[in-house]
Parts: sequence; structure tokens; C-alpha cells
Amino acid sequence: MTDTPAACVYRIHRFLQSPAGGATALLLASLTGFALANSAWCGSYEALITTPMRLSILGPHTPDTLEAWVSDGLMTLFFLLIILEIKKEMVSGHLSSMRQIALPLIGALGGMAVPALTYLLVTYKHAEAVHGWAIPVATDAAFTLPVIMALGARVSAGARAWLMALAIFDDVLGIVVIALFYGSALYWPALAGVLCVTVGMIAANWLGCRSLWIYSAGCLLLWGMLLSSGLHPTLAGVITGLCLPAQPPATDTEQMTPLEKVSSALTPFVTWLVLPLFGFMNVGVSLAGMHMDAVLAPVPLGIMLGLIIGKPVGVFGATILSFQLRIASAPAATSIKMLFGLSLLCGIGFTISLFIAGLAFKDADTIVSAKLGIFAGSVVAALAGWSWLRCLPVEQPSQCSANLATMSSK
Repeated sequence: MTDTPAACVYRIHRFLQSPAGGATALLLASLTGFALANSAWCGSYEALITTPMRLSILGPHTPDTLEAWVSDGLMTLFFLLIILEIKKEMVSGHLSSMRQIALPLIGALGGMAVPALTYLLVTYKHAEAVHGWAIPVATDAAFTLPVIMALGARVSAGARAWLMALAIFDDVLGIVVIALFYGSALYWPALAGVLCVTVGMIAANWLGCRSLWIYSAGCLLLWGMLLSSGLHPTLAGVITGLCLPAQPPATDTEQMTPLEKVSSALTPFVTWLVLPLFGFMNVGVSLAGMHMDAVLAPVPLGIMLGLIIGKPVGVFGATILSFQLRIASAPAATSIKMLFGLSLLCGIGFTISLFIAGLAFKDADTIVSAKLGIFAGSVVAALAGWSWLRCLPVEQPSQCSANLATMSSK
């Protein structure tokens, strides 16, 4: 039966509104960048992403190329959106109680520690390589969500919420790592300015100010000050997201809170422009003159093993430990086998991993090696997780509950 034009338009619209649509855009843009970097147009591609764009009015620390403006400027909005999502879940979603927060947070901590240790075990003899220890610690929600949505009933709603919360916590922990370990020498006058603006936005929230202009101006001021402070400027998005009001005052008749307004406005912009641009400019790795043994060098090997082995071991191990210690409750209708498959998917590290790789290394060849490790490790993790969950029989909720109850009672 042939679909009518109206039905086709509806299907396209639904796809564009779905997580799979954004993930497809990011993947296609990344593959386009990779293809151009390995084509006859590689020179033009390199010239494009390194187009000089320095604004002297912002001082000596301003981004100086198109790629730098995307990574240091536009990605601020990506981090802002991450914080808004987790704040929204903590106010009225799947993370609205400490018991609900505990399970994905513990899993994220385990999924951070073990991959980092795995990477360090591989690279500890190479002083320069050790600096990239944080590259395999993050899970990319932009790719994991479409994978589990495609699996349908094989992944329960509770497990889906757990994985998304874990991925968001992963990203937040990644932001903390960037702030603590990948900044430059601190410039205290600029940090004092950051503190003053932050206190001002907190006070505005406390006094009931709901004007988005105030918080937008605060975010721009923070970004400019952070450029000179020694901390990464994308932290402006994190601070602004934490300061944005999540609930309207009792007298407010509006349906949407300031947090919801910003989230609604930013989501399509970040999904369809910021992340595809970032992928296009950061996955453009030239393989010219590269041999297979380059993938087995310490940096890419450490990243791949961290994503493929360290990540699922850390996430799954920490999650099972939290059950046995009765620290957290299990997601509804979720079996141990399902949790293991989702832990495999946590090895999809892409956006944040690429971001940290650019901060961790200055040598161009090392950055290329790191990007190869990220790409290879993420692809293997995605295939392993999808294959495991695809082959699982669909279990009844009662079977899943009994399975987890047995585990937690041991």
C-alpha cells in the first residue's frame, strides 16, 4: 500500500522531531567531515575549519578559528542544554527523589572510574599520553537514545530513563573534569568577576526575576570572563543552567517556566546546528599515510579499551553493587541481562570524548590518533550493545522484577 503525500510528510516530521533525527544529522555531518578530510578536497576542508575569526575586542584569549568558535562558543549552548535537562528531571521527572538519583549517579561514577583506570593502565609508560585519561569517561546521549528507541519493547521504559539519566550524569561529570583538569593557569581577577556574575544570577533567581534577558546577559558576561580566567568558557552554560528558574512563582499564570522556555528554544538549534557542526569539524581525520598499527598505539588503544571494556564493567559493576548494598532501587521491568546490554551501549563516547581529546592534547598527530580510538571504540560498543539487546527475549515485567529481587537479596 502506497503512502499518501500527507502520510509521507507526517512520517518525515515525526522523524525530524525524534531523537533519531538529531542523531542522524550528527552522524551524517561527522561522516561528511571524515570523507572530505580523506578526499581531493582535503585542503579546502582544512582551510574552512581553520578560517581565521579572531575578534580582538574580546582580548588575546578569544577563539581564533571557525573550529575554535564552535568548540569554545557554540558548545556552551550544548552544555547549557545538558544542565537544563538534568535540572528538569530533578524537579519533576525521573530524578525527583534521592533514591531515583542514586542508581544512575552511582553507575555514572563507576563508568567514569574504570575507563579512566583502563586507559591509564595502557598508557602509564607514556607521559604525554597519560594526559588523555578522561577521554573514555563520557557516554553520548545523542547516539545511545536512538539505539534504544530502535530496540522497542526489548528495552523497558524504566531502563530507558535510567540510561538517559546516567548519560546526562556522565556528561555533567565530564564537565567537572574539564573544569578541574583541562584548564590553564588561573587568572584570579577574571575568576572574581565570574563569581560576582554568578552571585548576581543566583540573587535574581531568589528574588523571583523571570526575565530571560537578565540570564542571557549573565551568560555572555560569564563566557567572556571565563575566556581569561583559565577555566573553559563553556562552563558559562553550566553556571547559567544552574541559575535559571525551574519553577514559576505562585502568581505566574504562564504555562512554561524560564527553564522550559530556554530548553524548548535551544533544543532544535543545538540538535540541528551546533552538534552537526561540531561533528563535521572534529571527525575530519585524514588517514593518509596511516598504517593499521597506528590504531594499536597507546592513545587509541587505551581509548578503545576504556570504551569497550572499562565503560560497561564500571557501569554494570557499580549498578549491581548498589543493588546488593540496597543503596538504590532497580528500574521497573528491567532484567539483569537488559542492564548489561545497556552498559555495553554506555561505551558510545563521542561528543564529550572528542571535546576532551581536543583539550588534552596539543600535538596534531596525537589528536588524530585519539579521534580514531573514539570512533572505533564507539562503533564497537554500539554494535555490541545493540546485538546483545536485539538477541534478548522480551521478558515479562514480573520476570524482570523477580530477577532483580534475587540479585539484591544476595
